Amino acid sequence: MKIKILALVTDTFGYSGGIAQFNRDLLGSLASLRDSFEVVVLPRRNGTVLKEARTFYSLKAFDVLRRQGPFQLIFCGHIFMAPLALFLSRVFRKPFVLCLYGVEGWKKPGRCARWAAERADRVIAISRHTRRKFLSWANIEPWRVKVLPCVVSEKFGPGPKRGDLLDRFGLKGKKIILTVSRLAAGERYKGHEKVFAVLPRLAEQYPDLAYVIVGDGDDRVRLEETAGRLGISDKVFFTGSIDSSEIADIYRLADVFVMPSVGEGFGIAFLEAVASGVPVIGGRGDGGFDALLEGRLGRLVDPENSRELEQALRDGLDRLIHSDRRLLHQFSRQRFTEHLETILEGNRP
Repeated sequence: MKIKILALVTDTFGYSGGIAQFNRDLLGSLASLRDSFEVVVLPRRNGTVLKEARTFYSLKAFDVLRRQGPFQLIFCGHIFMAPLALFLSRVFRKPFVLCLYGVEGWKKPGRCARWAAERADRVIAISRHTRRKFLSWANIEPWRVKVLPCVVSEKFGPGPKRGDLLDRFGLKGKKIILTVSRLAAGERYKGHEKVFAVLPRLAEQYPDLAYVIVGDGDDRVRLEETAGRLGISDKVFFTGSIDSSEIADIYRLADVFVMPSVGEGFGIAFLEAVASGVPVIGGRGDGGFDALLEGRLGRLVDPENSRELEQALRDGLDRLIHSDRRLLHQFSRQRFTEHLETILEGNRP
């Protein structure tokens, strides 16, 4: 019998960021399994906090379950929606699966969210690090928490640097350090300022050095001001958001990719850079450890150790960081789909 799923999700189509991409991959994989699964998606923009909006969303979910059923499973795409998912699960007597991406599942949440998360029939974590963090506070059997890593798109691959992009951003002849991420005040853990701190010393060896920051958000102005205060504005280039049709070529501009984060749930940008043939540097204390396969796909550093980060960047710029791109098959769409099907089939009523 086909499993009909109600998916309560946050950012999906039309949004950027790792959560949105993971949700798109998950929904796309379920669509490819249409002989086994049918999915009704109820999206809710992450950050919709007004009480009236939350109430409307809850009523809508209840109405969809009542009118469009019967459903066999409820998928909950964020821990802050776990109380709603549990309520619907109990009322309609259907199991629910909770998905955890990163920092939102690392620390013990409020009592309602915690109580609901601990009663999920299955929990999907996108990295072993997130799984460990969740299990450190959640009173739940470990076997109920499964790991489902992200997918790296096949559109990313090695290639020459596009001259028109170099001209557009004033990067011709530059040695390029790249970071791709949202510039959100709530995501300062990504480590841009840690790279700022080592740029002056690196620039002594690489006079034509450029640190290119791709992405936008409410923290961009502060980062621009910080670069100015440190006297490195001529070395830091903010591109803003880049159209998805050009992002693969943006990675190919880089001589080294770095994101010395301390709070990344996984870090799909690491895999995109590896797939593009770029040396990659990440932090060893968060989900980047999983994304870079314990260092087999890139260099892992302590983000708090500026000397270690500086040396890694030197090695990356000199192409002394290597990775076996064949290992990327572990993050293929096929592997993701097969694993997802196994997890969800285990919750068939």
